[in-house]
Amino acid sequence: MSDPSLIVISADVLPEIFPKVLEVKRLLACGEEKSSASACKRIGISRSAFYKYRECVFAYEEKLTQKIISYYALLKDEPGVLSSILAEFHRQGANIITVNQNMPIDGAAAVNITVRLFGDAADAYGLKNALAAVSGVIDVKFISGE
Repeated sequence: MSDPSLIVISADVLPEIFPKVLEVKRLLACGEEKSSASACKRIGISRSAFYKYRECVFAYEEKLTQKIISYYALLKDEPGVLSSILAEFHRQGANIITVNQNMPIDGAAAVNITVRLFGDAADAYGLKNALAAVSGVIDVKFISGE
């Protein structure tokens, strides 16, 4: 039997260090703690244990249920169009990762937007259709996703 690179195991049967590593990672990512030393102290694990496991311990939702999707849109050069499309991403449950808008040319501006979709968010193509219906959107294309 070959060694799998990922396995799913109930947290109930894992040693307590793994959920604690996840909690330290969350504290650091959310800015609740400024250093790994303070986060480890708060959670009650050693820094060496945190550093040993931090690159290989992920929450199921974080690693397996999220999708990162990139879209290209051509927008009319009118006030509020970009904010309307960003609001639609929010309504559809997408978390915006990056926005890159070019200078308008001939009354239209190209924008590339990368979002993270979670389990209950719209699917990539459903979101594309919702974006296309926003006033001021000339065209929307699905570029890539993982």
